[in-house]
Amino acid sequence: MRRRPLAVLTDFDDTAAAQNVAELLLHRFGSPTWTDVRERFRQGELTLKDYQEITFREIQADKATMQAYVREQACFRQHFGELAHFCRKRSTPMCIVSQGLDFYIQALLDDSGHPTMPVHAVRTEFDGSGRIVEYAYDFTYPDAPELGNSKALMVRRFQEQGYHVFFAGDGRSDFEAGEVADTVFAHRQMAEMCSDAGIPFTPFTDFGPVLAMVREYLCG
Repeated sequence: MRRRPLAVLTDFDDTAAAQNVAELLLHRFGSPTWTDVRERFRQGELTLKDYQEITFREIQADKATMQAYVREQACFRQHFGELAHFCRKRSTPMCIVSQGLDFYIQALLDDSGHPTMPVHAVRTEFDGSGRIVEYAYDFTYPDAPELGNSKALMVRRFQEQGYHVFFAGDGRSDFEAGEVADTVFAHRQMAEMCSDAGIPFTPFTDFGPVLAMVREYLCG
Protein backbone atom coordinates (compact mmCIF):
# COMPACT_ATOMS: atom_id res chain seq x y z
CA MET A 1 0.00 0.00 0.00
CA ARG A 2 1.27 3.44 -0.89
CA ARG A 3 2.18 5.57 2.10
CA ARG A 4 0.37 8.80 2.77
CA PRO A 5 2.39 12.00 2.26
CA LEU A 6 4.18 13.18 5.38
CA ALA A 7 3.78 16.37 7.41
CA VAL A 8 6.10 17.27 10.30
CA LEU A 9 4.67 19.43 13.09
CA THR A 10 6.64 20.58 16.10
CA ASP A 11 6.00 22.61 19.21
CA PHE A 12 8.35 25.58 19.71
CA ASP A 13 9.24 26.47 23.32
CA ASP A 14 11.42 23.74 24.88
CA THR A 15 10.93 21.57 21.77
CA ALA A 16 12.13 23.11 18.50
CA ALA A 17 13.87 25.78 20.56
CA ALA A 18 16.28 24.49 23.17
CA GLN A 19 14.92 27.08 25.59
CA ASN A 20 11.52 28.27 26.72
CA VAL A 21 11.79 31.51 24.75
CA ALA A 22 8.69 33.04 26.32
CA GLU A 23 10.26 32.62 29.75
CA LEU A 24 13.58 34.01 28.54
CA LEU A 25 11.74 37.19 27.63
CA LEU A 26 9.75 37.29 30.85
CA HIS A 27 12.87 36.76 32.99
CA ARG A 28 14.59 39.64 31.20
CA PHE A 29 11.77 42.12 30.61
CA GLY A 30 8.73 40.95 32.58
CA SER A 31 7.13 42.27 35.73
CA PRO A 32 8.64 40.94 38.98
CA THR A 33 5.28 39.27 39.64
CA TRP A 34 5.20 37.18 36.44
CA THR A 35 6.31 34.02 38.26
CA ASP A 36 3.33 34.39 40.61
CA VAL A 37 1.04 34.38 37.57
CA ARG A 38 2.87 31.31 36.23
CA GLU A 39 2.26 29.52 39.50
CA ARG A 40 -1.45 30.28 39.28
CA PHE A 41 -1.40 28.74 35.79
CA ARG A 42 0.45 25.66 37.05
CA GLN A 43 -2.11 25.27 39.83
CA GLY A 44 -4.93 25.31 37.28
CA GLU A 45 -6.34 28.71 38.24
CA LEU A 46 -5.55 30.23 34.84
CA THR A 47 -5.54 28.93 31.27
CA LEU A 48 -2.32 29.17 29.28
CA LYS A 49 -4.01 31.87 27.22
CA ASP A 50 -4.71 33.96 30.34
CA TYR A 51 -1.24 33.41 31.79
CA GLN A 52 0.44 34.46 28.58
CA GLU A 53 -1.64 37.59 28.03
CA ILE A 54 -1.33 38.76 31.65
CA THR A 55 2.44 38.38 31.78
CA PHE A 56 3.21 39.86 28.35
CA ARG A 57 0.89 42.80 29.02
CA GLU A 58 3.32 43.88 31.75
CA ILE A 59 6.52 43.34 29.77
CA GLN A 60 8.92 46.28 29.66
CA ALA A 61 10.31 46.11 26.14
CA ASP A 62 9.23 46.81 22.58
CA LYS A 63 9.05 44.29 19.75
CA ALA A 64 12.47 45.10 18.26
CA THR A 65 14.19 44.80 21.65
CA MET A 66 12.54 41.46 22.40
CA GLN A 67 13.35 40.02 18.98
CA ALA A 68 16.97 41.11 19.30
CA TYR A 69 17.18 39.39 22.67
CA VAL A 70 15.74 36.18 21.22
CA ARG A 71 18.36 36.21 18.47
CA GLU A 72 21.11 36.65 21.08
CA GLN A 73 19.94 34.13 23.65
CA ALA A 74 17.94 31.37 21.96
CA CYS A 75 18.78 28.58 19.54
CA PHE A 76 17.16 25.59 17.90
CA ARG A 77 17.89 22.09 19.09
CA GLN A 78 20.59 20.15 17.29
CA HIS A 79 19.55 18.71 13.89
CA PHE A 80 16.50 21.00 13.62
CA GLY A 81 18.12 22.82 10.70
CA GLU A 82 19.04 19.56 8.96
CA LEU A 83 15.46 18.36 9.34
CA ALA A 84 14.06 21.62 7.95
CA HIS A 85 16.43 21.47 4.98
CA PHE A 86 15.59 17.82 4.27
CA CYS A 87 11.85 18.50 4.41
CA ARG A 88 12.18 21.48 2.03
CA LYS A 89 14.24 19.38 -0.39
CA ARG A 90 11.56 16.68 -0.36
CA SER A 91 8.64 19.16 -0.52
CA THR A 92 7.43 17.78 2.81
CA PRO A 93 5.44 20.26 4.90
CA MET A 94 7.12 21.18 8.17
CA CYS A 95 5.73 23.81 10.48
CA ILE A 96 5.77 25.21 13.99
CA VAL A 97 2.58 24.59 15.99
CA SER A 98 2.64 26.60 19.19
CA GLN A 99 0.54 28.27 21.82
CA GLY A 100 3.33 30.83 22.08
CA LEU A 101 3.59 34.21 20.36
CA ASP A 102 4.43 34.50 16.68
CA PHE A 103 6.86 37.42 16.90
CA TYR A 104 9.48 35.65 18.99
CA ILE A 105 9.15 32.41 17.02
CA GLN A 106 9.66 34.30 13.76
CA ALA A 107 12.71 36.10 15.17
CA LEU A 108 14.53 32.80 15.73
CA LEU A 109 13.41 31.34 12.40
CA ASP A 110 14.67 34.44 10.57
CA ASP A 111 17.97 34.40 12.43
CA SER A 112 18.51 30.69 11.76
CA GLY A 113 17.83 30.76 8.03
CA HIS A 114 14.27 29.41 8.02
CA PRO A 115 12.20 32.58 7.41
CA THR A 116 9.50 30.90 5.32
CA MET A 117 8.68 27.99 7.64
CA PRO A 118 4.94 28.23 8.43
CA VAL A 119 4.10 29.25 11.99
CA HIS A 120 0.74 28.35 13.54
CA ALA A 121 0.88 30.33 16.78
CA VAL A 122 -0.77 33.24 18.59
CA ARG A 123 -0.79 36.15 16.19
CA THR A 124 0.23 39.44 17.80
CA GLU A 125 -0.40 43.02 16.77
CA PHE A 126 1.81 45.87 17.96
CA ASP A 127 1.18 49.61 18.28
CA GLY A 128 3.50 52.34 17.04
CA SER A 129 5.67 52.11 20.15
CA GLY A 130 6.25 48.38 19.63
CA ARG A 131 3.97 47.18 22.44
CA ILE A 132 1.51 44.31 22.02
CA VAL A 133 -2.06 45.54 21.70
CA GLU A 134 -3.85 42.44 20.39
CA TYR A 135 -3.64 38.65 20.55
CA ALA A 136 -5.38 36.66 17.80
CA TYR A 137 -6.18 32.95 18.09
CA ASP A 138 -6.73 31.47 14.65
CA PHE A 139 -6.68 27.76 15.57
CA THR A 140 -9.23 27.35 18.35
CA TYR A 141 -12.08 24.89 18.67
CA PRO A 142 -15.35 26.79 18.11
CA ASP A 143 -16.77 25.55 21.41
CA ALA A 144 -13.64 26.35 23.47
CA PRO A 145 -12.08 29.65 22.33
CA GLU A 146 -11.09 30.46 25.90
CA LEU A 147 -8.47 27.71 25.76
CA GLY A 148 -6.58 29.38 22.92
CA ASN A 149 -4.98 27.61 19.98
CA SER A 150 -5.30 23.83 19.77
CA LYS A 151 -2.38 21.75 18.52
CA ALA A 152 -4.65 18.73 18.09
CA LEU A 153 -6.81 20.80 15.77
CA MET A 154 -3.80 21.50 13.56
CA VAL A 155 -2.81 17.82 13.52
CA ARG A 156 -6.33 16.88 12.44
CA ARG A 157 -6.36 19.52 9.70
CA PHE A 158 -3.28 17.95 8.14
CA GLN A 159 -4.72 14.47 8.53
CA GLU A 160 -7.93 15.57 6.83
CA GLN A 161 -5.77 16.60 3.86
CA GLY A 162 -4.40 13.07 3.68
CA TYR A 163 -1.12 13.48 5.58
CA HIS A 164 0.58 11.11 7.99
CA VAL A 165 1.53 13.49 10.80
CA PHE A 166 4.72 13.40 12.83
CA PHE A 167 4.35 15.55 15.97
CA ALA A 168 7.10 16.55 18.43
CA GLY A 169 6.39 18.14 21.78
CA ASP A 170 7.44 18.41 25.39
CA GLY A 171 4.64 19.70 27.60
CA ARG A 172 1.10 19.40 28.85
CA SER A 173 -0.30 21.53 26.02
CA ASP A 174 1.27 19.12 23.49
CA PHE A 175 -0.42 16.02 24.86
CA GLU A 176 -3.70 16.58 23.02
CA ALA A 177 -1.74 16.56 19.74
CA GLY A 178 0.06 13.41 20.82
CA GLU A 179 -3.28 11.71 21.33
CA VAL A 180 -4.21 12.12 17.66
CA ALA A 181 -0.89 12.32 15.75
CA ASP A 182 0.19 9.30 13.71
CA THR A 183 3.78 9.28 15.00
CA VAL A 184 4.77 10.96 18.26
CA PHE A 185 8.10 12.28 19.52
CA ALA A 186 8.08 13.35 23.16
CA HIS A 187 10.29 14.42 26.02
CA ARG A 188 9.87 15.84 29.51
CA GLN A 189 6.29 16.11 30.74
CA MET A 190 4.74 14.97 27.46
CA ALA A 191 6.79 11.78 27.53
CA GLU A 192 5.53 11.03 31.05
CA MET A 193 1.93 11.70 30.00
CA CYS A 194 2.23 9.49 26.93
CA SER A 195 3.72 6.69 29.04
CA ASP A 196 0.89 6.96 31.56
CA ALA A 197 -1.72 6.92 28.77
CA GLY A 198 -0.13 4.05 26.84
CA ILE A 199 0.54 6.20 23.77
CA PRO A 200 3.57 4.96 21.77
CA PHE A 201 6.27 7.59 21.29
CA THR A 202 9.90 8.03 20.41
CA PRO A 203 11.90 9.92 23.08
CA PHE A 204 14.19 12.70 21.94
CA THR A 205 16.50 15.39 23.25
CA ASP A 206 17.43 16.68 19.80
CA PHE A 207 15.97 16.28 16.31
CA GLY A 208 18.27 13.45 15.28
CA PRO A 209 15.62 10.73 15.88
CA VAL A 210 13.00 12.80 14.06
CA LEU A 211 15.28 13.28 11.06
CA ALA A 212 16.13 9.57 10.99
CA MET A 213 12.47 8.55 10.98
CA VAL A 214 11.55 11.16 8.38
CA ARG A 215 14.27 9.77 6.11
CA GLU A 216 13.07 6.22 6.73
CA TYR A 217 9.44 7.17 6.03
CA LEU A 218 10.24 9.04 2.82
CA CYS A 219 13.10 6.96 1.48
CA GLY A 220 12.84 3.58 3.13
